[in-house]
Amino acid sequence: MDIRQLTPLISVSPQITVEDVGVLASKGFKTIFCNRPDNESDDQVNADAIRHAAEKNGLAFHYLPITPGQISDTDISEFAELMAGNRGPILAYCRTGNRSSTLWALAESAHITPEALLEATKAVGYDLSGQHERMQQRFAESKSEATTSRSAKRHTVVIVGGGAGGQSVASSLLKRQPDLDIAIVEPASSHYYQPGWTLVGGGVFKREQTQRAMKDVMPSKIAWYQTAVSEFNPKDQRIVLENGDELAYQSLVVATGLKLDWDAIPGLRETLGQNGVTSNYRFDLAPYTWKLVQSLRKGKAIFTQPPMPIKCAGAPQKAMYLSCDEWKRSGHLAQMDVEFCTSGAALFGVADYVPALMEYVDDYGIQLQFKHTLKSVDGPNKKAIFSAIDEQGNETEITKSFDMLHVCPPQCAPDVIAKSPLADAAGWVDVSPETLQHKHFGNIYAVGDVSNAPNAKTAAAVRSQAPVVAENVLASLRGAPAMALYEGYGSCPLTVERGKIVLAEFGYGGKLQPTFPGWLVNGKRPSRLAWFLKEKLLPWLYWEGMLKGKEWLVAPKHLTHRPEPQSAPDACNFEDKK
Repeated sequence: MDIRQLTPLISVSPQITVEDVGVLASKGFKTIFCNRPDNESDDQVNADAIRHAAEKNGLAFHYLPITPGQISDTDISEFAELMAGNRGPILAYCRTGNRSSTLWALAESAHITPEALLEATKAVGYDLSGQHERMQQRFAESKSEATTSRSAKRHTVVIVGGGAGGQSVASSLLKRQPDLDIAIVEPASSHYYQPGWTLVGGGVFKREQTQRAMKDVMPSKIAWYQTAVSEFNPKDQRIVLENGDELAYQSLVVATGLKLDWDAIPGLRETLGQNGVTSNYRFDLAPYTWKLVQSLRKGKAIFTQPPMPIKCAGAPQKAMYLSCDEWKRSGHLAQMDVEFCTSGAALFGVADYVPALMEYVDDYGIQLQFKHTLKSVDGPNKKAIFSAIDEQGNETEITKSFDMLHVCPPQCAPDVIAKSPLADAAGWVDVSPETLQHKHFGNIYAVGDVSNAPNAKTAAAVRSQAPVVAENVLASLRGAPAMALYEGYGSCPLTVERGKIVLAEFGYGGKLQPTFPGWLVNGKRPSRLAWFLKEKLLPWLYWEGMLKGKEWLVAPKHLTHRPEPQSAPDACNFEDKK
């Protein structure tokens, strides 16, 4: 087969056969567009035969026949709608691939310059110079419409979210193109170093160390809209702000983070910060965790973990280990009954790190309760109700009394994302796990916790993703394919005691990705050097490096050729891997 990739989302080819459809399915394609009218030649395989083969192989099929030299504006609009409304990767074919590539270029000319499109199509063997004038006209009309629309302001790149992901991408973009027109939409007035909240709850940091004014860390060269987004309109390349104003963009980066769903557990929100109920997942509550640990001398302490996905899958354990370490140092651990109630079936999702963690579980006398999910909390009576599933799959309800309850809340995509055209069935932004480019809208990317890429949701992952997104955004603006590659890197410094950390570093499928050689930091064993990195180096690296576009040790890898689309790599499932 002669597959020619225009972007990671869409490829074109000459006429295909019924046998080719199975090959396309095996290569990860999800949709086929036929742009060739039936019966153009005697040896042609007509659309119905390809449609039947596509359905048999689980692929979507759409027939948009184009007569050579007669591409109408309606045809272009229909092709754009098909791209927006179907899962990628997509293969579009005609007799030679020329009509399909022309449709793609004309559809994309609403937001990509003609020069960039001509370069992209020429690179795969199609000379569309005869379409230059039409592309130029469409590009100019789109820009004019965006300028004259009510309340619409236009920026080359709009970033939704000013947390770790949004600011890191902005700084990485400006590092590469200092004059780039960038806007960040972020309503908050404070910026937080959230990985530090574990150490606040462990008595190592003061919470003020993890907070800075947003205006002091926002890149100076960007336009900051201090408001929230109420709607995404990717077909029009617009977002709507809470006050009704619109922002038009050429490229959009979604970096909203996720939603901590405190209300998913009845009784939890109203008892947080009192009755012994706390959580290091909130800036205002982490000091209460430390207060409880210091004051508790005997009794029952329960630490919970909900179903995946959650940000920093090791954080619930970190709170537990640091608490146990303090009780051990103060001589009260023997009087404490400590339980770890997790919805998962294993202590940690990457098996290589479990032996070291189990040594601490045994040393602290922690009871592990797998497949236990917190369902409700009665704070005044200090009762926690769990759903427990046994080995036979039977579900029972268990009520546990507590003196201290540390809760990791269920987590989901923000409502504005989950209800938008950007979301997958679970509500997350639907991206390619390698390029972080949206599977349907080629000028949209996601960074951080809001994407459905199957990596661990950690700040370290954001640090690796930011330069990948920056390079791929700039490629999209040029009309070139996204070639920077994210391999799923995430890091979870598991604070097993004050002064020692098990430094878990891994990528897609749980593959270990250590930053340092084993003789310096053995990530499978507790390390004092890893603690130094967590306590001293990483906060500085966050504020002075990551947020300012410094890409030490995270320069992105690149695809060396235009690959045929592949299936997504296996997710690192923190619930089931043992």
